[in-house]
Amino acid sequence: MDFKSKAVSALLWSLWQHFSSKILAFIISIILARLLQPSQFGLLAMLSVAISISNTLLDSGLTGSLIRTTNPDQRDYSTVFFFNIAGSLILYGLLFIAAPWVAAFYHQQPLINILRVYGLILISNAFFGVQSTLLIKDLKFKKQTNIQLPSTIIGGILGIVLAYMGMGVWSLVWMALCNSILSTVLHWALSPWRPVWIFDTTRFKTHFVFGYRMTASNLLDTVFQNFYLIIIGKYFSISQLGFYSRADSLSQFPITNISMAINKAAYPVFAEIANNKIQLKTAYKTLMQQVLFWNAPALVLLAVIARPLITVLLTDKWLPSVPYFQLLCISGVMYPLHSYNLNILKVLNKSAAFLRLEFIKKILFLAGIFGAIQFGIFGLLYFQLAFNFVAYYINSSYSGKLISYPLKEQISDVLPTLSLAAVIGAGCYWLQAYYLNPHMPDILKMAFISACYISAYAAGGALLRLSAIKDFNQLILKR
Repeated sequence: MDFKSKAVSALLWSLWQHFSSKILAFIISIILARLLQPSQFGLLAMLSVAISISNTLLDSGLTGSLIRTTNPDQRDYSTVFFFNIAGSLILYGLLFIAAPWVAAFYHQQPLINILRVYGLILISNAFFGVQSTLLIKDLKFKKQTNIQLPSTIIGGILGIVLAYMGMGVWSLVWMALCNSILSTVLHWALSPWRPVWIFDTTRFKTHFVFGYRMTASNLLDTVFQNFYLIIIGKYFSISQLGFYSRADSLSQFPITNISMAINKAAYPVFAEIANNKIQLKTAYKTLMQQVLFWNAPALVLLAVIARPLITVLLTDKWLPSVPYFQLLCISGVMYPLHSYNLNILKVLNKSAAFLRLEFIKKILFLAGIFGAIQFGIFGLLYFQLAFNFVAYYINSSYSGKLISYPLKEQISDVLPTLSLAAVIGAGCYWLQAYYLNPHMPDILKMAFISACYISAYAAGGALLRLSAIKDFNQLILKR
């Protein structure tokens, strides 16, 4: 199989892996949202920050270093494996001790026991980190699909049963822990790799030199990605945090399934052609246009039909999350643009530059967020939307120089797609607001507006002869 065919195959399997498992997870989360209260989701959202930070520290960028390393051997893999195990035990111990302080910070005493059980996920995840990395490095996303699907299904069934029995937030905790344990078991069952009793300090230092900068960058990103949860959980009601976290989860659905799925396949592919700047630019340009072509209209359409969508999926008790959801969808359109620019820095081993850019962005983020908070949650959301444009400018200005793909050229390539998605979205919103019968059933309203949007977007894309359509026909449809 040639490089191009291998990359396309990996991309398709990565998309299928994310779509299948995430659609299942999405359906499960919808059922749970109908059974549970917003405040119960808000309670778990308070802990996601601590768990996310711990997971970032646990990885230490070492798995990313394994992916970019040419011909790693057993010494590399076993060293990283034992570091992950030891690190997970230490981090869990710290979480166990810190649980009372976390509960006191949010003024929620139940968080003590919840965090101490939920934190066990760290130890479970550490046991399959290397196996998962090997599957990604070898572009074996089919095997990952065979691992994620049963884990998601069984964990989801457990969560739904417990929620129906009235277990509240604990149904979410046990579901997540069950999913993690099953993933561990299946990774070991389906992966032939096994660790040996080796810890090579030289190899560890080699990976750590690359990894510690990436960890610092990822840690900053993790903290600031969850910063809204910290601020809202601290200064607003637990129900408002529940509305925000559910809106954020819904808006992330297309981003996770399109952008992150492609990113998962793109990183090892980019790493393979990192020494050829012309080929790297071409691959990046094609990828960016393709992702945006699918991601932008999906998010804009979701923002347009937000009210009937949330009513149908989650019931009227979640309606306060509608404006949050709309702003987060629009904000998410920019995610692929600055995310893939950062991938260029990773594959070109510019971890120092990566960290420097993250520091600059986070300083600007902090300055803005403390000014925005005085305007309440909507001040925070509007700032989040504006900051995505700032982040894209900073990332693309630097990484674009490395592959001779400057910001001006990037904007020229993506502007037709963004403009088309926005104009059709505005037209459909106007149609829904002023011409549809307000008494029309919500599900029919969603279906009608969605059909109008998709038809107009497809026609507009063909009329403008967008590059993404041509690339899709050549790469995927083979015509």
